[in-house]
Amino acid sequence: MSHAHIQEHTHGPPVRVTIVLPCYNEEDHVVDEVKRICSAMDASGYGYELLAVDDASSDGTLDRLREVEHLFPNMRVVAFGHNGGSGTVRRIGSQRARGEFVVWTDADMSYPNERIPELVAMLDTDPEIDQVVGARTQEMGTHKALRVPAKWMIRKIAERLTNTRIPDLNSGLRVFRREVARPYLRLLPPGFSCVTTITLAFLSNQHPVKYVPIEYAKRAGTSKFHFVRDAYRYVLQVLRMVMYFNPLKVLMPPSLWLLGIGTAKFVYDQVRNPFYLPNNTVLILMTGLIFAAIALLADLIVRSREHP
Repeated sequence: MSHAHIQEHTHGPPVRVTIVLPCYNEEDHVVDEVKRICSAMDASGYGYELLAVDDASSDGTLDRLREVEHLFPNMRVVAFGHNGGSGTVRRIGSQRARGEFVVWTDADMSYPNERIPELVAMLDTDPEIDQVVGARTQEMGTHKALRVPAKWMIRKIAERLTNTRIPDLNSGLRVFRREVARPYLRLLPPGFSCVTTITLAFLSNQHPVKYVPIEYAKRAGTSKFHFVRDAYRYVLQVLRMVMYFNPLKVLMPPSLWLLGIGTAKFVYDQVRNPFYLPNNTVLILMTGLIFAAIALLADLIVRSREHP
């Protein structure tokens, strides 16, 4: 981006809000989404920038954005040379953000983006909160019969591992403080589970998160969500993030269970046949001890490194 282009956006109120909008094959509705976001932000009085990032769309999304770029002085269109995934878009957009508040949302007309100023104001007026998440009140995606129980299970795992209540683990509409999030951006994966990652990073490090109920509409266009692949990635990312910040939460419970079962079986074996120790009892106890050793070693590594 040229110096002249940057200067063009410096007039008006200073930028306090950066909205990162990943765009991938959204040609039929991306302009409507941009209009809705800019109209709401213009009326709010907040100085803002909208980073509309085309993630190497195979349709006319980038052309639509270029055609209307001159109509929205606060919008900057960024074109990726190859598809990096929504997580990559959000990570790079957040790293480039000039605003103190960063908003993540989608361009598929599913989230109530007219409420972005309301979510920003909640963060702006309450210094005790570091992130506001729009918690969806219903599921409107494809494979609904499979998605609802799968997301419930993943959310319960995350709640158990973080000791917090999480109404919506992977909502795509959220606003957070840029400086608080900056150290965690490098942890974001390239796909959909980036929203899960930023939630868990905040919760695992005691950054307060507020959940606000929002309506969730049926998305426009075709869903990029693949049930089996993305559900697997969600579970993996939940475990990875909690392991990164609190490995004892993941490894110590199975270790204690194995040691408890092994001890009970040892007692049973000695009552039944004194001085005889079956191989499977030894295996259970040794596995429990190995898990415990790995858990303590992982916790030592976490405690000794500099946290983000």
